[in-house]
Parts: sequence; C-alpha cells; structure tokens
Amino acid sequence: MSDTSAHSFLSPRIALPFLLTALIWGSTWYVIRGQIDGVSAHWAIAYRFALATPGMFVLARILRKPLAMPGQAHLLALAMGLFQFSGNYTFVYLSEMHLTSGIVALLIGMMMVPNAVFGHFLLGQPVTRGFVGGSAIALSGIALLLVNEAQVAPLEGSVVLGAVMAVIAMLSASFANVIQAGPAGKDVALPSLLGWAMLYGTTIDICLALLLSGAPVFPRDPQFWTGTAYLAFAGSVVTFPLYYALVRQLGAGRAAYNGVLVVVIAMVISTVMEGYHWTALAIAGASLAMVGLVIALRARQAGPPGGDQLPSVPSAARMAASPEA
Repeated sequence: MSDTSAHSFLSPRIALPFLLTALIWGSTWYVIRGQIDGVSAHWAIAYRFALATPGMFVLARILRKPLAMPGQAHLLALAMGLFQFSGNYTFVYLSEMHLTSGIVALLIGMMMVPNAVFGHFLLGQPVTRGFVGGSAIALSGIALLLVNEAQVAPLEGSVVLGAVMAVIAMLSASFANVIQAGPAGKDVALPSLLGWAMLYGTTIDICLALLLSGAPVFPRDPQFWTGTAYLAFAGSVVTFPLYYALVRQLGAGRAAYNGVLVVVIAMVISTVMEGYHWTALAIAGASLAMVGLVIALRARQAGPPGGDQLPSVPSAARMAASPEA
C-alpha cells in the first residue's frame, strides 16, 4: 500500500463519507427501539424497506446507473435480500427487545470474525494470527458486557435470547457481505444491485410479517413514521452505497474501522438515551472489546505474508473483490 493510500483517511472524499456513515449507523441502533413499540418487528422492517427500495432505485437512476442486471446478479440480489435485508434485520429488531441498543451494536460489530471465517473457507482468503488474537480479546470483552447486562437487566427480557438473536443477525449479514464479493456482483452498479436486493428482501419481509404477525398495523404516532423514514433513507439509501464505495476505495480491512466508530457512537447514545449503567465490569468489557476490535482490524489489514498467516483454503471459485468487513 502506498503512502498516499495509507493517509487517504485525511482526504475529504474518504473522511466525510466515513464519518457520515458511522454517525448515521451509530444512531440507527437507538431509533430501531422506537420502531418495535406498538407494532411487530416484522412489520416495522417491512415498512422500512418498502420505503427504502424505491429510494434506492431512484438513486440509481439519478446516478445514471442501468437497472437491468444479468440473471446471476439477480440470484445474488435475492440471496442478499434474504440474508441482509430480511434475516439480518429481523433478528436485530428482535434482539433489541431484550438488550440495549449499544450492546446489540457491539455484538454486530464483531461481524469481522465470521467475515474472516467465511472468507477463509469460501474464498480461500488468509487469516492472520494477530486477527485471531484480537478477536479473542474482543470476544472476552463482549462476554463481560453480557455478564454485566444479565446482572443489571435494564430491559424486560432474556439476555441470553437477545444475544443469540444478535449473533444470528451478525452471521446472516456476514454471509451476505461475503457472497456479494463474487463475480456476479463485481461488474454490477452498487445502487442497482442494492435496489434489487432490497426489493427481494422487502417481499420476503412482507410475507414473513403476514405469516407471523397477521394483517398490517399502521401506527398513528408520527414519530414512528419519522423514525421509519430516517432508517429507510438515511440508514439505508444513503449509507449502503457510501459504505460499499469506501470498501472499494480503502479495501475491506481499512473500511471496517467504520464499524468501530459505529459501536462507540451507539454506546454513547445508549448511555444518554437509554440510561445504560456503566459499572466497573461494563467499562472493563467495553475496553477489552474495543482494544480487541482495533487489534483484529489492524492485523487483518497489515498482517505480514508467510508465517503470520493461517494456511489459506484453496477455492475453485476464488473471488477478485474483498468482502465487506
């Protein structure tokens, strides 16, 4: 990596979208809590992406990107819709019924771990030992946070169930991140691919909502629809293209620093808005988690070739692009 690219975070074209994405995604964790009060999580998700989908297609046309895609790209979009815009968000919303938004954000922030595992076994990408060590530190910190959560119990619900749902959400999103790096998606305009993925995901979300929650309920509270619009347009239409562009410009490892900043913002908002109680155990856990995240990300980005890497797994369908971290 050249010196120029190493300092590219100082460039406004990198720094501004990097900060904007982190600020928006850091705030969405708290906004989600207002969407699961008075309406089922399934319908809340369906409403969100029913608004986001046309917005993404409009963005694609504004950017003069073709909406037509080959058949393989549509299969990819369908898989992304299932795992990213349905499975991931379904379990995120359900998890927030049991855990504070900051804790859920921190659990999802560990997505780099399954990203590395999926990338290792599906794409043959190497994993550094430093990455494994940093991930272990971060996981130990999260374990302390969950122990603290169980002791404080700020919400009515099961900490274990909430954690399990957050992990399922993380795995679902991680799988979508890895498969989008394949040949079927690398030559397709991001707004177009995301628009179709959201369309397929919204269709699945509506079917799930009808099956699991019955007829749609339309809340009368304007704040619900304001929050839904914020999640749809700011939290989806604006941020997903920005983030994927950062991945292309910085590489997956460096772009993943965005996730660390998202966690910090989410935890601050949770402290202010949800009254998250910072005990000594919670401080220790958060510190370990953040240190581990940074160590893991830096190791994945700059791990030396050869001895510091775990053996890669050969892949017949090795993919050219790096998965989102």
